[in-house]
Amino acid sequence: MYTRPLAKLIEELQRLPGVGPKTAQRLALHILKRPETEVRALAQALVDAKQQVGQCSICFHLSADPVCDICRSMRRDNQTICVVADSRDVIAIERTREFKGKYHVLGGLISPMDGIGPEQLNIGQLVHRVNKDDIAEVILAISPSIEGDTTTLYVGQLIKPFTKVTRIAFGLPMGGDLEYADEVTLARALEGRQALG
Repeated sequence: MYTRPLAKLIEELQRLPGVGPKTAQRLALHILKRPETEVRALAQALVDAKQQVGQCSICFHLSADPVCDICRSMRRDNQTICVVADSRDVIAIERTREFKGKYHVLGGLISPMDGIGPEQLNIGQLVHRVNKDDIAEVILAISPSIEGDTTTLYVGQLIKPFTKVTRIAFGLPMGGDLEYADEVTLARALEGRQALG
């Protein structure tokens, strides 16, 4: 139905999350209509992002530098750490402009069914960080789900001996993701956090 290079482009675009066959076809045809300089710039941006973006050595958020902008910032509260599952959650919380502390990205959730245990996540580094630094509060901002609740309880039990542990309140349905919550809901969830068990 499509010439081979176009079919390959559509196939590769379909690998992206949320991109089905029709969207992939629409994107591929749009790309073909663009000037070659724009297409090369897009291709170069993809390669550059893949090669240059890694993880912050402190919080594990996405960063092109060894330490991310948030961890380097002197304006942020060094005594409060917000723990999230991945970088999308950092971006969602930052959009609220309400949280002034630092972050710690776990890199996923505990999910025995998927073979993901605590040792595959950045949990040990969090415990070390809280134990080593003068942390007044750890806020667990993990989406409510079976895996999210398991991770929250596990991390909370490890951190409790060292500092105050809270969990954000949720105006989200069970199984909802922070990434898709609006700024007002996230801001209220941060304000309504409560002590963990």
